[in-house]
Amino acid sequence: MTDFSPETTGNVAEFTVTELSQALKRMVEDQFSWVRVRGEVSGFKRAASGHLYMALKDENAVLDAVCWRGVAGRLSIAPEDGLEVIATGRLTTYPGRSKYQIVIESLELAGEGALLKLLEERRKKLAAEGLFDEARKKALPFLPEVIGVVTSPTGAVIRDILHRLADRFPRHVLLWPVLVQGEAAAEQLAAAIAGFNALQPGGAVPRPDLLIVARGGGSLEDLWAFNEEIVVRAAASSEIPLISAVGHETDTTLIDFAADRRAPTPTAAAEMAVPVRAELQASLLAFQQRMVRATSRLVEERRVRIAGLVRGLPRRDSILALPAQRLDAAAERLADRTRAMLTEKRHRTVALAAKLKEPRALVAELAARIATGWRLMHLGVRRSSREEQAQLERLGDLLESVSFKRVLQRGYAVVRDAAGKPVILAAATAPGQAVSIEFSDDSVGAVISGKPPGRAPKKTSGREGGKRDEKQGSLL
Repeated sequence: MTDFSPETTGNVAEFTVTELSQALKRMVEDQFSWVRVRGEVSGFKRAASGHLYMALKDENAVLDAVCWRGVAGRLSIAPEDGLEVIATGRLTTYPGRSKYQIVIESLELAGEGALLKLLEERRKKLAAEGLFDEARKKALPFLPEVIGVVTSPTGAVIRDILHRLADRFPRHVLLWPVLVQGEAAAEQLAAAIAGFNALQPGGAVPRPDLLIVARGGGSLEDLWAFNEEIVVRAAASSEIPLISAVGHETDTTLIDFAADRRAPTPTAAAEMAVPVRAELQASLLAFQQRMVRATSRLVEERRVRIAGLVRGLPRRDSILALPAQRLDAAAERLADRTRAMLTEKRHRTVALAAKLKEPRALVAELAARIATGWRLMHLGVRRSSREEQAQLERLGDLLESVSFKRVLQRGYAVVRDAAGKPVILAAATAPGQAVSIEFSDDSVGAVISGKPPGRAPKKTSGREGGKRDEKQGSLL
């Protein structure tokens, strides 16, 4: 019986799958540690971790590619499907799927055609957003006080701008130094534009009235930083009017569309920024001369016109003749009226003077009137005195008629005590009391001896505290 089983291998080493995968990984990484691969981007995606995954393909093969997050942020272009690029990196394998891939370290566009395609697609995208509209472009100031320049500090561009400004109209220039090509150029350009706009008016650093973003000529790749979206958007959002002066006259970048004005060269940008001072002085002189000539012509025209108007006016003598005649007539009437008024006043004065008396006669008349007045007054005084005397006598008689003296003359007497007070009640006396008795002609002294004999005591009236006499009437 024949044995058809395969013979056992001799000295061939046996590997596990992991060992073989690791060996292949080391061999690929050693042999292809640094390669440049050209291909079209396909299946591009950005993971949540920030890593980039894509495939590079041509008409016959496909190569997987990965770009780690730390490198992805430094890429000069943003990968997208259909873009032809040149990827630089190292080959490695992915044992989990038995695949090999390139780990991208840098990425660039493959050829000018690819750059132009990307440029055109980006231009259409930004134009659709309205960043290139003419309506949003601002007018340049006629004579800016401060000009901000964004360019390289070491190139010939800044010297050309400063030299041209000095020739035309020297201005205060602020330079913001930046890189004008390379991977970091776009960020620096955008930061410079935003930085100038962030300056506050009246601050320590003056805020520019105009910005110039400039660079010398170069290839499309050299000027690519001025085509980046970050730069174009910064130029479009600038509140300060901005002039783009990138490259030569035939070069066109996207910042040219977003800027308020495009200059073919940096020197031309300086010419746009300021006028020529000598030309302004000449213009002012010409305007002054024109103003002088125009003023002279105006004065001459007004003089001729006034002379023509004067000829149409009547002569001064003819204008003043009638008013002068009226004045003379009025003066004559005034003189006649004045003389008539004086004559009338004189006649009235004479008439009034005739009515006046002479001073001596007037004094004599007044003296007679005074004497008459004195006599009448004396008579009046005497008559008044006699009447008052008669009245006084009547009052005296009336007073005398009611005097107690008259009562005494009728046989009555007044008894007075030692103090001279009248004694009107017998009860107020006492035996041996000294009194005086006043008669009508004189007074005599007396002493109370007692009650007279044969007479009952007199009863007092009710007002004196005794019993009222019933036969006595009452006055109340």
